[in-house]
Amino acid sequence: MIEASELVDNDFLRQYELKIDDYLAKIEYSLQERKIFLTKLIIPEEIYSENFQNEFLITVFKDIEERNLSVVPTSPEIAKFVRKNRKYKRMLPVGVRI
Repeated sequence: MIEASELVDNDFLRQYELKIDDYLAKIEYSLQERKIFLTKLIIPEEIYSENFQNEFLITVFKDIEERNLSVVPTSPEIAKFVRKNRKYKRMLPVGVRI
């Protein structure tokens, strides 16, 4: 399980980062008003697994929820995650459907 303390919100590069060994998994984002647009998911193939991807996204969504932001997933992988995990649909802004 990924610990929230391992997750870094690099606001200078506008991305969430998670370092595993020598590899860096990241989610690029754009923040506008009270919405965060998740634009790109990058997980190196050396550490990629569907389970890791899900845990990484769950950790990021928890952080976003704590910041009381709405989520607009523009990355296909992240949109697919939201469709599979209905509980995160409540974090979508009004009028946004996945």
